[in-house]
Amino acid sequence: MKLEYSAEFRFYAELNDFLSPLQRKRTNLYHFSGHPGIKDPSEVIGVPHTEVELIIIKGEAVGFDYQLQADDRVAVYPAFTSLDITPLLKLREKIVSTPRFVLDVNLGKLAKLMRLLGFDCLYRNDFQDKELVNIAATEHRIVLTRDRRLLYAKQINYGYWVRAVNVESQIIEVLRRYNLRNSINAFVRCLVCNGKLAPVAKADILDRLEPKTRLYYEVFHYCVDCQRIYWEGSHTKDMRRHLAGYLSS
Repeated sequence: MKLEYSAEFRFYAELNDFLSPLQRKRTNLYHFSGHPGIKDPSEVIGVPHTEVELIIIKGEAVGFDYQLQADDRVAVYPAFTSLDITPLLKLREKIVSTPRFVLDVNLGKLAKLMRLLGFDCLYRNDFQDKELVNIAATEHRIVLTRDRRLLYAKQINYGYWVRAVNVESQIIEVLRRYNLRNSINAFVRCLVCNGKLAPVAKADILDRLEPKTRLYYEVFHYCVDCQRIYWEGSHTKDMRRHLAGYLSS
């Protein structure tokens, strides 16, 4: 006969978004047998491991390999955006200063907007979950998704469930979550394929330009991957105004 134990779990801040209304902002009792790794109870309760940044038990930070003990009191925290807790982190390696992303099929508009701001974002509207998970694992990319179930995949180390529906709110949410405002470098990536842009002489692409474009514009860039041509048109002023808004949000 297996003995049954219990432990107390408390989830903080936005981790409560994953819990049922009756579980939020309160201590939850978890019953178990044996000594499961701490990641499993957290996900059974409803919080995917990718959203967890810090776990404290008996005043000490623990890793996902910690085995739950009877009567443990477990405090689970999301990422801290205004406090450096690097010395405490034991769950995974720190994300590089300028992270790379892969986005699910529901976030095409967000992918385009993040590329506009200079971030390396892989996206296809036919990504299968297995393919996306494999890309995240092999290329060490952060998964951005509107499907919280995807974040339970064990191979994913870094991931975030985008709460907002509107793309303008989504970009502000992601910029805040990963503290990206100082990493914005707009107009350096192709909005269509994510390739990097490089200067190109007007004379070298003259045969590819529409008559009015040839007449009114002199400075051009092209995507080194898909060869798409870019220039600063009247729409660029609107983009720069939006950019200023993201920097101040």
